Amino acid sequence: MSDAKPARTAEDERRSGWRTIRKVIPYLWPEDSPAVRRRVVFAMLALLLSKVIAVGTPMLQGRAVDALAEDGVSDLVLGAVGLTIAYGVARLMTNGFQQLRDVIFAPVAQRALRKLAFETFSHIHALSMRYHITRKTGGLSRIIERGVKGVEFLLRFLLFSIGPLILELLLIGGVLFFYFDPWYLLVVAVTIALYVWFTFAVTEWRVKLRREMNDQDTDANQKAIDSLLNYETVKYFSAEAREAERYDMAMAGYERAALKTSYSLAFLNFGQSFLITSGLVVVMVMAAIGVQNGTLSVGDFVIVNSYMIQITMPLNFLGTVYREIRQALVDMGEMFDLLEQPAEVRDAPDARPLEVRGGRVTLDEVAFGYDPARPILRGVTLDVPAGQTVAIVGPSGSGKSTIGRLLFRFYDVNGGAIRIDGQDLRAVTQTSLHEAIGVVPQDTVLFNDTIRYNIAYGRADATEEDIVAAARAAQIHDFITSLPEGYDTPVGERGLKLSGGEKQRVGIARTLLKDPPILLLDEATSALDTETEHEIQDALDTAAEGRTVITIAHRLSTIADADKIVVLQEGEVIETGGHAALLARDGRYAQLWHLQERDDVA
Repeated sequence: MSDAKPARTAEDERRSGWRTIRKVIPYLWPEDSPAVRRRVVFAMLALLLSKVIAVGTPMLQGRAVDALAEDGVSDLVLGAVGLTIAYGVARLMTNGFQQLRDVIFAPVAQRALRKLAFETFSHIHALSMRYHITRKTGGLSRIIERGVKGVEFLLRFLLFSIGPLILELLLIGGVLFFYFDPWYLLVVAVTIALYVWFTFAVTEWRVKLRREMNDQDTDANQKAIDSLLNYETVKYFSAEAREAERYDMAMAGYERAALKTSYSLAFLNFGQSFLITSGLVVVMVMAAIGVQNGTLSVGDFVIVNSYMIQITMPLNFLGTVYREIRQALVDMGEMFDLLEQPAEVRDAPDARPLEVRGGRVTLDEVAFGYDPARPILRGVTLDVPAGQTVAIVGPSGSGKSTIGRLLFRFYDVNGGAIRIDGQDLRAVTQTSLHEAIGVVPQDTVLFNDTIRYNIAYGRADATEEDIVAAARAAQIHDFITSLPEGYDTPVGERGLKLSGGEKQRVGIARTLLKDPPILLLDEATSALDTETEHEIQDALDTAAEGRTVITIAHRLSTIADADKIVVLQEGEVIETGGHAALLARDGRYAQLWHLQERDDVA
């Protein structure tokens, strides 16, 4: 399956940006939280006060300069000093209200960050197995990381940068128009228009370069994670140099994209500086001529200079903010694409919790294929009576493990139905279904935590006594207590610090702790040596007591005692019966049995 995406047009980018903004607004102004909305209002009031004071501050500075230029000690003391003190107080108040704004708004931003991260994480777990096996974990985690980090930035700067900038420019424009001369406003307006046009045009171009850099970063991260997760395989084939070269090639692509981004940033910064400096020089020359002609005072010259500097700062900020907002929109757009990815398997609107009365499992003419053009199961009918053990065997590719995935409802059947105690799996909630089934897979994957945590994962409210009892039943308690750290022993990444048999026992222990009425053993011992397999089999027999058990087996010796054995071939049931009866029939099961006997002898 290709991960290639069609190139986006500028119109697509604008639509995606507005879509992202629309999705962010509810986090900023939540309907269900008046307290959050009050915080936003108070933050806006603090912002407004800071801008009004900031626009009035240069007037105090200019009048102080004029007072210094006048004659008279009394005026010097009362006028210049007083105005200078007022100027300092005004600057302090401007900064104070800005900091107050940030303090008031910080909980809003953090709440939005946490809520969106929670929704994204929950949605990823709700997506189907088909989605997860076609995506690379490293790329997925990178999208989430960049998207969530963009939330706080976007919320903060949409509210406190673009709006305040426009307000400040309008206030300064009014002062220039009414207090000085319309020509000052005209020069400033033309300068700002050229600056904004240049900034937006170049930034749109840079966004494409940044997206290319992100893609290269994602690709390099995928390769690094994939290589590290397969550390042992890399060692087996002495492929360290090959992996390093593969990673370096990915980083070389990132380097090229990053250099383009850096060069384009330098061009943008110089162009912005040229435009704003040109406008500043023109306005200051006009003010200097006014002072020479006597129409303006020295204080007026200082006021004009202060306002131009005051304009320059937010305009430079505009360039940065616009670039960062566009980047945040790109990053969050990818995350919202992820959030809009529909879940393939969903609960029906009228779905009810599964009621397990005995644990009878029925497959009724089940048809399924991962690809419509390649069917895996072709009308499979199977009955597993409550409390019995039924084994499903067959050659590779016959559909054994697929039945396990369908039973857990990782996928929905294409035809027919699967029922538990007469209830169609599509008519019950997935949570209740998952709670009713315990799975011991071929390769148990553990969390990078302690043995206690991994066993306790089977039931959130398990006590220490429950954990120990489950470990005893899985025949691993003695091994755990022999370790220096006992149940607090870390198992390492994916449980790699434990042997295969130890990992399987931990997996069995947490399944026993879950205490499900239905147990699915998906080739639970096929990856183990014969001695360990027999030891694990004893633990599995203990786990199976009093439960409905479906065993998907490769080694037939492990299921000879099953109540019923079902033989699959090319997605169809070709034989059913007990071990002795199937051997006597001398059919496909007998062939597989004798073949494995010869392999064991050899």
